[in-house]
Amino acid sequence: MACSEGDFVAKGDTILRISEIKNEYFDPNLVERTGQQIDAKTMSVSSYSEKVKALNSQIAALAQERQLKLEQGRNKLMQSRLKVTTDSIDYIAAQTNLKIAETQLQRAQTLNNEGLKPMTEVEEKRLKTQETQAKLISQENKLLTSRNDIINAQIDLNRIQQEYAEKIAKARSDQFTAQSSQFDAEAQVSKLETDRTNYQMRNDLYFITAPQNGYINKAIFGGIGETFKEGEPLVNVMPADYDLAVETFVEPLDLPLIHLGEEVRVQFDGWPAIVFSGWPNVSYGTYGAKVVAVETFISDNGKYRVLLAPDENDHPWPTALRAGSGAYTIALLEDVPIWYELWRRLNGFPPNYYQPKTTKDADKKKK
Repeated sequence: MACSEGDFVAKGDTILRISEIKNEYFDPNLVERTGQQIDAKTMSVSSYSEKVKALNSQIAALAQERQLKLEQGRNKLMQSRLKVTTDSIDYIAAQTNLKIAETQLQRAQTLNNEGLKPMTEVEEKRLKTQETQAKLISQENKLLTSRNDIINAQIDLNRIQQEYAEKIAKARSDQFTAQSSQFDAEAQVSKLETDRTNYQMRNDLYFITAPQNGYINKAIFGGIGETFKEGEPLVNVMPADYDLAVETFVEPLDLPLIHLGEEVRVQFDGWPAIVFSGWPNVSYGTYGAKVVAVETFISDNGKYRVLLAPDENDHPWPTALRAGSGAYTIALLEDVPIWYELWRRLNGFPPNYYQPKTTKDADKKKK
């Protein structure tokens, strides 16, 4: 504790310094280390953001590449279909050539049997027929191969579609994962910034300073080695400059007798006074006061709270008065003759209390 009871402290002066007892706040560089964590997490957010952009570019490139591959596959399929058409025509031509060769062979054999054609010519026709038949078989194989190429081209198209769909789906999955990690890192950055602000505010609270000019009235805790909880008072500071007021309470039955600006006599504890009930001018040792506030809600003690300030038109209150001193208050009613007061009390009539003069009343009298 930097000061003791009775010392004067100016506004902002250090009264005492507190330290931590929780191990999570022991690090003296906690704020700086939290700032480093924020910087690291911020870089992580930037990295995830760049990764998302890269994956987005990768997805666009894969989509473009898929389009080119599909066009290439469609062209290959079209070529295969055209080749099938060409091979079909060649196959039909080979069938026609085979029929012609067989007809010529039969004609040569007939003429040979009639002795009109030599045997060598028959053999030539037979050889040509066999060659034509071989070409037909070869052309049939080409046609089957071309038809198989169509099937393979269709399979390639489906394979390309499936392959790039998987690649794009994986890239998008990685993109969503990166975005999720980015959002998580941003949330951690926000949390760390909140923690750093809390740590800074907590560090500012290590030094208890005087809220205003005043005197140390009471040190509730002695100082070194003591532990206190949140919300517990540590020290009382009495303001150096203050305006005195008297706090008094009235019964609900007497509340209609109290008005703002009404004059009240106050007798302070420790100051001798001689009071004559009903003759305030004859009384000695009482001081003038005026009502400045009347509470509109009843207090816990079942009475209404009233605040009294010094009357500027009366002699000043004692300079030695201190906050917390006891006081006895006497509210003044309207001045009446003695016989009227005796008559009122004998008959049990209510007091003839006066109404304070307001600005409206003064204006009416002037008119």
